[in-house]
Amino acid sequence: MDWKTALDLFRRYLKLERNSSNNTINSYLSDVIKFQQFLENNNQKTSPDLVSEEEVQQFIYSISGTGISERTQARVISGLKSFFIFLMLDNYREDNPTERLESPKLGIYLPDTLELSEIEKILDSIDLSHPQGHRNKAILETLYGTGIRVSELVNLKISDIHFNDEILLVTGKGNKQRLVPIAKTTIKHINLYLKSIRNQQEIPEKYRDFLFLNRRGKPLTRVMIFLIIKNLVEKCGIEKSVSPHTFRHSYATHLLQNGADIRYIQLLLGHESITTTEVYTHINDKQLVETILKYHPRNAE
Repeated sequence: MDWKTALDLFRRYLKLERNSSNNTINSYLSDVIKFQQFLENNNQKTSPDLVSEEEVQQFIYSISGTGISERTQARVISGLKSFFIFLMLDNYREDNPTERLESPKLGIYLPDTLELSEIEKILDSIDLSHPQGHRNKAILETLYGTGIRVSELVNLKISDIHFNDEILLVTGKGNKQRLVPIAKTTIKHINLYLKSIRNQQEIPEKYRDFLFLNRRGKPLTRVMIFLIIKNLVEKCGIEKSVSPHTFRHSYATHLLQNGADIRYIQLLLGHESITTTEVYTHINDKQLVETILKYHPRNAE
């Protein structure tokens, strides 16, 4: 079996049988391709069905010495494990060379969040006299107001927004759909964008239902959203590491702080497991401890 055939079949397996998102598919394929390139660079032209445990271990040792984070190493290992499990399931291999491969132990990851005042500072810094000002404000209001992922944002359609019912139909990972309430403020800014910017554009027929477009009438990419946010954060002088996902983290954290049930937050975020959502309880616990240390009279003594 050659690598190209194996990768093509693996892609189909991830999409059709695992129902994986495009981001997961691309990440896993990229990890397997890196392993293939490692073998070629070391004159080990082993086919996928004959790769040994030792060769996999050598590759993992090589990437661990490049300074990449433990989290990235864990993802690479996960990608390789999925690839060789697939080969076994489809009877291309009888053994799994990654079976004894252990992922690095990861601590609890507490994502950066923004205070409400910081979010308002970023929103207030948007120049609404700029041709794309209302669009950018609508983007940030949507990210913070609904907690959707950046991949969900760039694929958002106008037909997904039920303006009268104040509900957003979101298509998430694995093409799973969920309904998310959308605040009147968010709807207001989307409408301002639609009426002040978008209706002035020439839009190709196939992109007319996409909500957020660039100047050429084509859907924005994830990279463009990152750059918009990066420039606004630098303009505000906020020193935190802020990305589109930071607004999602802030959305969930602020809901939890204000008394929302974690099970509802799980549904709103589209998390398959409550365990993924529980990371926000750790953020809340941390703030709870800080509050007790600061305000309890015994600690004051």
